[in-house]
Amino acid sequence: MSAEVWAPLFSLAGVVLGGGLTAWSQRATQRSAERLDERRRVAADREARRTEQVQAVKDFLACVQEAEGVAYRRPEAWGEDEAWHGAASAVMGRLWIAERHLALVCHAGLRDPAQSYAWALNQAVWREIGDIPVNEHVEEHKSAFMDAARAGLAAV
Repeated sequence: MSAEVWAPLFSLAGVVLGGGLTAWSQRATQRSAERLDERRRVAADREARRTEQVQAVKDFLACVQEAEGVAYRRPEAWGEDEAWHGAASAVMGRLWIAERHLALVCHAGLRDPAQSYAWALNQAVWREIGDIPVNEHVEEHKSAFMDAARAGLAAV
């Protein structure tokens, strides 16, 4: 075969090879960009979830603080202070809502310590603890909750 026959075939082969390499390169670049976008989306979802969990812990702690204050301000004689009773009921309602929100958005290992802490505060507010000081009654539950919260947030 003469050079005149081979030249167009080489040109055609070069065009086909160049087009194939270009298509392959574009596809590889597109797949790489898709993987990068997926990693960014996963990281953003993880950060949003962590932010939601941190906020749930903060909300629970704010309610815990209110409940402790109510427990310390409880009048000595039951039923003497209607304003205190109404405030205590409202605070405890918010605490139970915050505890349930925490159970929904945080890891399972935080559910029991949060529930135990809220229950201990409930007992302290309604004086189901006898003569035991409030802080002494809730300290063990507070520590268990804080340890579980730290561990859970560190894992996210």
